[in-house]
Amino acid sequence: MVGKNFKMQNDVFIDIRHCWLIKIGDNVGLAPRVYIIAHDGSTNRFLGKTRLGKVNIGNTVFIGAGSIILPGVTIGNRVVIGAGSVVSQDVPDDVVVAGNPAKVISTLDNFLAKKQEEMKTVPQYGEEFTIRMNVSNEMKEQMIREMQDGVGYII
Repeated sequence: MVGKNFKMQNDVFIDIRHCWLIKIGDNVGLAPRVYIIAHDGSTNRFLGKTRLGKVNIGNTVFIGAGSIILPGVTIGNRVVIGAGSVVSQDVPDDVVVAGNPAKVISTLDNFLAKKQEEMKTVPQYGEEFTIRMNVSNEMKEQMIREMQDGVGYII
């Protein structure tokens, strides 16, 4: 089951063999190469049975590129999962987690406050600077020049 305003980028894998065990809330975004897995085949080789686990992803969640969500995990509301994370345990509401295994690194409010402060000092760009709006080579060069600290923001 997938909620409203669900967005998923390229090469996302949602366990098709057991997809009915996966629930995704409203306002969830999955970056490229995210894996959401509801089964663990490692037990089959040794015990003759595959372990299953429900996966519940709350509302207003972003899961970063290359992350893996393992069976039996519940991710709370208002959560950011950092790129490349392996989520093997439940994640509470209102946090940022990252790593392998994923661990809480910040509250969501602290993370967002730091990013809002950063936005005051780095360049920001509109939708015209995106591939879908056919960003020009000149605009690409402008971004490269202006992003002195290697960071900027885009709509």
